[in-house]
Amino acid sequence: MPPPVKLQAEGVDRVTSLKRSEYDAKTLYERVYCARGEVENRIKSQQLELFADRTSTHWMRSNQLRMYFSGFAYVLLERLRCSGLKGTRYAMVQCDTIRLKLLKVGTLVRESARRIMLSFSESYPYGDLFRHVLRKLQAIPLNC
Repeated sequence: MPPPVKLQAEGVDRVTSLKRSEYDAKTLYERVYCARGEVENRIKSQQLELFADRTSTHWMRSNQLRMYFSGFAYVLLERLRCSGLKGTRYAMVQCDTIRLKLLKVGTLVRESARRIMLSFSESYPYGDLFRHVLRKLQAIPLNC
């Protein structure tokens, strides 16, 4: 990577490794800097909402396992957001919102020989959303 080049524009000093001829200002802001900020927000979301910051044991393997679980949970929630919540007003919500509204729900679980049945409370406010997401996920073909 080339060393940073100091540019003078409109009386303001800026430091960047990109040449002016590579990007116009709007493209640079929207494609490079906003994308970087979005990545940083996703990392912060994983750390704070999926407990990736809990590496408090004395053994590296247990801390590493916690990080694997957190990363796996993030990937699952991201797939849920892209596949199940697409087209709803919850398509761009944070991981914590998905966890609280769809996953941390008190239900009665009944098992039979052929199926598992979930019974939600009649006062569960997101029942329609849960059913909508479930139908969308069931429509995805399994590739085994």
